[in-house]
Amino acid sequence: MRIEAYTQVQQVYNTAKTPKSFKINAESVRDAVQISQMGKDIQNAKQAVASTPDVREEIVAPLKASIQNGTYNVSSESFANKLLEKYEQMLG
Repeated sequence: MRIEAYTQVQQVYNTAKTPKSFKINAESVRDAVQISQMGKDIQNAKQAVASTPDVREEIVAPLKASIQNGTYNVSSESFANKLLEKYEQMLG
């Protein structure tokens, strides 16, 4: 095997290869994002929840007032029924 022949062949291949140059036009490359309708609906729902207060004062204020006045009464039958409902949910 002649080493000179190998290097000559290698030089032929190296000169035959032309470096590829890629020109990227900044105007032709553009990123785009598309949000699905479901994504938009979820975003709207999140905004609606975020804008809603955690406590509905129109419901809580009368209950607070009746507790402070001592006029708030809980039906023992209603309380027992709710307690049994929760217990059945835990079992089933």
